[in-house]
Amino acid sequence: MESVIDQPMTHATHDRVAPVWRTIDEAAARRTLRAQVEKLETELARLTVRITPRDAIDWSPRMSALHGPRLLGLGELERIRDDLAERLHAVRQALAERAEREALKRDQLARMLRDPAEHRFVRITRTDVGEPGCGAWESRPRLGIIGMLAGWWHVKVSSGCPLATVEAAAGLNSIIHS
Repeated sequence: MESVIDQPMTHATHDRVAPVWRTIDEAAARRTLRAQVEKLETELARLTVRITPRDAIDWSPRMSALHGPRLLGLGELERIRDDLAERLHAVRQALAERAEREALKRDQLARMLRDPAEHRFVRITRTDVGEPGCGAWESRPRLGIIGMLAGWWHVKVSSGCPLATVEAAAGLNSIIHS
């Protein structure tokens, strides 16, 4: 379906100005916008699975609630596309910032492993360096206060997740014994 835009464009001919009417194919514009929205939604969904709560992404709805099913106008499709583009930019930026933080922590961990005495009591978790699971590396003195006075530092690697809490163990016992 084609429609005419009410505002004529003009171009100058030799000594007079003649209006030039532009027509737009609304169906083609809709298809293009829907394709752009689909591409943005797909990319946003692909990147969203890599987001963690530590990335602090604002997921609050920005568009006003649509009232029932209806055909969206070109302006509404453009607003949805622009909102998705902003969200995608925010997710990409958060992922890039996290990658930079993790790279800095990995570099700090490498320096700490080379020289534990220079990184006294520094603790780096697996999450800090982008690894899954529990655990941490910590620069500690050997033999407590004696090692601290003698300068005997080493990096201690934790064994992983802490033991279950008393409440969790009690819940597990009740399941086992029932």
